[in-house]
Amino acid sequence: MADSNITKRALARALKDLMREQPFEKISVGEICEACEMNRKSFYYHFKDKYDLVEWIFNTEFIDFVKRTNVDDQWEFLGALCRYFYEERAFYVKVLAFRGQNSFRQYFREFILTAIEPILLPRAAAAIQLTGCEDFTAEEMASFYAAILTDTLLLAIFRWLEGGAKMPPDRFVALLRSAADYVRLCAGNAAGGGGGAAQE
Repeated sequence: MADSNITKRALARALKDLMREQPFEKISVGEICEACEMNRKSFYYHFKDKYDLVEWIFNTEFIDFVKRTNVDDQWEFLGALCRYFYEERAFYVKVLAFRGQNSFRQYFREFILTAIEPILLPRAAAAIQLTGCEDFTAEEMASFYAAILTDTLLLAIFRWLEGGAKMPPDRFVALLRSAADYVRLCAGNAAGGGGGAAQE
């Protein structure tokens, strides 16, 4: 393992250990460095701030998690994401409690919008033209659908985590998928005058 990764993982462990005792927003970079006997210069060589460290933790750990998981389609990817959050829920519940500038919530919204858009926006959705929306292009409709559905998905995931993730992740994702299918069915009916769901 490269020296830089050893340092980053040590800082990540220190942050997680500190968060067992106190809220994320009260932890300083100095405390993180002290916990792993490292100077602040080393921290800032690798990360801009503690928010950057949280993003690195998510990206690194989730990528490692996906590599150990069979992911063949977008819904399996979302399932892997929720299983990862479930396993690390003690950490992410505290991270999500912080809602200020540079929060993980803001970062995760962009992640969902770019990485999981195929789930939120089936190819057929771009072709749906609802009554009253004939003047909008397919691209405009697609962008709007993606933004709205991303926010809906985020709200569901955040509420699930902040409630203690009492429902197992696979059951939670099954409900998300059924809700998405229902919305697509409604959109297909509206576009086709009740003729059924849009075909992918």
